[in-house]
Amino acid sequence: MSATVDLLITDADLVTATDRMRTDIAVRDGRVVALGEGLDRNAARTIPAGGRLVTPGGVDAHCHIEQRASTGVMTADDFLSGTISAAHGGTTTVLPFAAQHRGQSLREVVRAYHAVAEPKAVIDYGFHLIVSDPTETVLGQELPALIEDGYTSFKVYMTYDALRLNDRQMLDVFATARREGALVMVHAENHDMIGWLADRLLTQGHRAPKFHTVAHSRLAEGEATRRAIDLARLADASVFIVHVSEPGAMAAIRQAQTDGANVFAETCPQYLFLTAEDTDKPGMDGAMWCCSPPPRDEAAQEAMWQGLANGTFAVFSSDHAPYTLDAEGKLAKGPDVAFKHMVNGVPGLEVRMPLLLSEGVGGGRIDLNRFVAVTATEPAKVYGLFPRKGTVAVGSDADLVIWDREREVTLRWEDLHDRVGYTPYEGRRIRGWPDLVISRGRVVIENGTLNADPGTGRFLPRVRPDSARPGGRPAAGLSPSEAFGADLF
Repeated sequence: MSATVDLLITDADLVTATDRMRTDIAVRDGRVVALGEGLDRNAARTIPAGGRLVTPGGVDAHCHIEQRASTGVMTADDFLSGTISAAHGGTTTVLPFAAQHRGQSLREVVRAYHAVAEPKAVIDYGFHLIVSDPTETVLGQELPALIEDGYTSFKVYMTYDALRLNDRQMLDVFATARREGALVMVHAENHDMIGWLADRLLTQGHRAPKFHTVAHSRLAEGEATRRAIDLARLADASVFIVHVSEPGAMAAIRQAQTDGANVFAETCPQYLFLTAEDTDKPGMDGAMWCCSPPPRDEAAQEAMWQGLANGTFAVFSSDHAPYTLDAEGKLAKGPDVAFKHMVNGVPGLEVRMPLLLSEGVGGGRIDLNRFVAVTATEPAKVYGLFPRKGTVAVGSDADLVIWDREREVTLRWEDLHDRVGYTPYEGRRIRGWPDLVISRGRVVIENGTLNADPGTGRFLPRVRPDSARPGGRPAAGLSPSEAFGADLF
């Protein structure tokens, strides 16, 4: 008798963002076709879950893969190593960036990223855009056409000389996003505050990596976050604040959400598990812990945990920025480069979900439903992939993780699968690790072994998400359109 389904998972303890059930899961042609107890299906392969935890495959909505920084430095991970690393950690969908540098055509940038991703990726992927040069052609022609083609989110920067936009440019970007039904992601740090502090520190001879955390003041993040929200509200647009690290920024986001604005946000592993003290190491070793915004202190960690639990943060992303600690990466400008001129960013793609399961769920800070929500369901919803991704339901892609909740792992870079050369979580002991990882019905990771060929991941064009609807009542009470009866956008 020929098989009626390709894969049958039996006796799963299935947890989604809203439910928990003991069930079998039947998969055909890469999609879930049935859920229920005692499914009587003739399967090509049956996997007995034996009551183990099963969750949707993770969606990492903020990671940098095979991306050249504005300084010209290339990430250590390409689309092969990056997606392999993601899969080993339970992530089955990644949304890295197609980064425009000034003078480049957005359309050409996207073509270049497809050319490197398509032959290498082992799991599914989409692209956010990075807009650093919002010319009339980009905003009037290229960006609307790309949004129509499924690139429905893009990132702008308020800092970095080669990337940052001024407030007027940001308003133009927000207006375009509102008109076209796209979502703007913002790296919110005040560029002049950081530059002023950095120059004063260097004048006093403070060059070590630990001074990166001093220059990137929490006040710079808080001010820029409030300004980004106000700019979005003026344009009646939605906004997503990325990699939030400090309580003042979180409070501004929470207040705007309470006011009814369409403001979304994320935090990342480095803001739950690292502190500024980690950057205070001999020589240049502290650079391994430097990212922007930087980790803060234990009080900020506690605030970020609260934001994850209470819904201020819809998403938990890695912000995987894999730069090696050598002349090809963080130290491209010299072995003793001053903190202001080193490349910053930390890896975290593979450990994102295991860290949160162990310390968040295992530590009693969040429950399993919330774990699934912030690692899979909400990023899929916010970025226009739900319900194809981010859940386990009839018709959804069969992206699944079967977890070994009892497995204890001591994190060591030599056991991970990125190419960075270190992990900032070296030596941390956690409990719980993916046993099997399934992407579109394919068992891609089993017993720590990769079973997927390069190029078998698929590109995911995305729909215009609900998160990109107009952003709610502006802070002044009336939008310019409401106040003056004119459509300004």
